[in-house]
Amino acid sequence: MKKFINGRIILPDGILQKGYLKMDKGKILSLGKMEKNPPDEAGETIIDLKGKYLSPGFIETHCHGGGGFDFMDGSKEAILGAARSHLRYGFTSIMPTTLTSSDEALFETMDAYKEAVGVTENMPHLLGLHLEGPYFNPIEKGAQPEEYILHPQPCHYKKILEYGEGHIKRWSLAPELPGALEMADFLLPRGVLVSAAHTAATYEEMLAAKEHGITHLTHFYCGMSTITRHLGHRILGVIEAGYLLDELHIEIIADGVHLPPALLKMILKIKDHEKITLTTDAMRGAGMPEGESLLGPIGRGVPCIIKNGVANLMDESSFAGSVATGDRLVRVMVYEAGLPLWKAVRMVTLQAAKLYGLDKQKGALLPGMDADLVVFDEDILIEEVYVDGRKCRFD
Repeated sequence: MKKFINGRIILPDGILQKGYLKMDKGKILSLGKMEKNPPDEAGETIIDLKGKYLSPGFIETHCHGGGGFDFMDGSKEAILGAARSHLRYGFTSIMPTTLTSSDEALFETMDAYKEAVGVTENMPHLLGLHLEGPYFNPIEKGAQPEEYILHPQPCHYKKILEYGEGHIKRWSLAPELPGALEMADFLLPRGVLVSAAHTAATYEEMLAAKEHGITHLTHFYCGMSTITRHLGHRILGVIEAGYLLDELHIEIIADGVHLPPALLKMILKIKDHEKITLTTDAMRGAGMPEGESLLGPIGRGVPCIIKNGVANLMDESSFAGSVATGDRLVRVMVYEAGLPLWKAVRMVTLQAAKLYGLDKQKGALLPGMDADLVVFDEDILIEEVYVDGRKCRFD
C-alpha cells in the first residue's frame, strides 16, 4: 500500500492543492485534502511529493516509435524498446502505430506485437494496434509510401482484421475513397475506432463519413484538405469540418512545430478542448539526441536528420516526423498555447481514454481507477512514473 502526500493532484475538472492519494494492488483507493488525510497504516509506504504535481498516466494512441526503435522494425524487442522509451516521459498506456506497408511487413509487426503484449515488467500498457493506412488518398499521402497505398477492398481489410486477432483498436483511412464508408460500417461494430487521415475529402464527404461513425481526425491539419476553389466557388475540406462539426474529435501533434503556438491558440479558440486529444505521432528519434536518424522501419526507412526539436528530410526541405514526448505535449499546451494545466493533462489522459471506452479504468485520478500515475515538477519535467501502482525504472 502506498500513499502520496503534500501533492497538487490533477483532477478532471481542476487541481486539488495540498492533497493526498492512497493506492493499493494497482488501484486508487482514496484521495482528498491533506486536512482529511487518514492516519498512516502499518506497512504503508509514504511518498512526500513536496508540492509536486500528481497526474493520471498519459495515454498515447498514435506513435510510431522512440528511443531508436520503430514499432515496425519487426521484432518483439523493437516493440518493447519503443514503448519503454516513452514511459519515462509519462505515457503509461500506448498504442503502437503502423505505417502504410506491404502486407508482409504489417503481419510481421503484428506478430511482434503479439509476442510483446504479455510483457508487463517496466512497461506501459499496450492498448492495441493503430493501423495508419494503407487506404489513403495519394494527394495527401505525406510520408506514407505511395507504392503501398490502396483502395479498401473487403477481402483485404477482413484478412488484416482477422490476422490481428482482436488487437487492432484503431484504423486511420481516407473516407472519400470508394469502399471506405462500407469499411467503417464493418469495423465499428467490431470495436475498431475509424479515423480520417491523409484525406482530400470535402466538407460534404465528411458529413457522410460522420453518419457512418467516422468521428475522429488523425493529426489535425497534417495530411488533410482545406478550402479550395472550383470555378470560383469555395469548397470546404476536412479542416473546416473539424471546426464546424461538433461530433468530430480532433487529434493534434502538440510539439509546437508541426502546429505553431499561434495555430494551437486558434484551434483552442474555435474547438471545445474536450473534443481534442494530444499525440506525439513520434518516430524512432523521440527521446534521442539530435543528429541523423531514420523515418520508418529498418531496411525500408528514409534517412532524416533531427534538428531543432523535429525530424527533417536530409535536405531540410520538409519535416520527416515528430520527436515529441508526452511531457513536451503538455508543456507546449500550457506555456505556449496558454491552456490551464488541468485541461492540457485531460487532453492526453481522460479524453483519450473516452475514445476507446477506457474511461472507467484510466485517464483520471478517482477511487477505483487504475493506479497509473505521473509525478512532475513546475516545469512539467517527469520525475516518477507508476504503472498499476508499481514504480517504473528509467534505465
